[in-house]
Amino acid sequence: MKPAATNTGNRPAVTLATDRLLLRPTTPADAQRAFEIQSDWDVTRMLRMAQFPPDLDDMTGWFAEHPQEWIAGTAFRFAIERQGRMIGLVDLDGIDGEEGELGYWLEKASWGQGYAFEAAKAVVAFAFEQLGLARLKTGHAADNPASGKVLLKLGFRPQQAMRKTSRSRGEEILHQSYSLTSHAWRNLPGADR
Repeated sequence: MKPAATNTGNRPAVTLATDRLLLRPTTPADAQRAFEIQSDWDVTRMLRMAQFPPDLDDMTGWFAEHPQEWIAGTAFRFAIERQGRMIGLVDLDGIDGEEGELGYWLEKASWGQGYAFEAAKAVVAFAFEQLGLARLKTGHAADNPASGKVLLKLGFRPQQAMRKTSRSRGEEILHQSYSLTSHAWRNLPGADR
């Protein structure tokens, strides 16, 4: 029998700590830093739903919604901090019943150092252990193999590749989708759960 998902409504904000990172709920004050990070084309071109160039007013409005999403249990967005500086964002959104979607992005200077894996691993554990979700979905642009390596290392399994509209690029791209169930995650080799 599958356990029921935890009621996420009115969930108090939590902070997650990893060996090198602090993951804290985003605040409206993070919009400026996110704008700076997403002003880099190399970052934003990999974000299917982001606008390029970014618009500070839109970014500010989006970040202003985050606390309400948290309270409603529809999205949980964490600023990724390294030594007191925001280097990116990792989130769970589109939460509906027992499913949600994992996403993340980092400033270019933080690529290739294992931060995406470290942050996403903590948020996947949060999704399955604290929120009681049964399944996570995610995906990446097919020309972003580094993100695919992170997802495979987390235990996600490739699903289908399909053409999707990329807002940042203003064209259709090949998008590789993935999924991970709570059951599969708990049974990963080396899992200490």
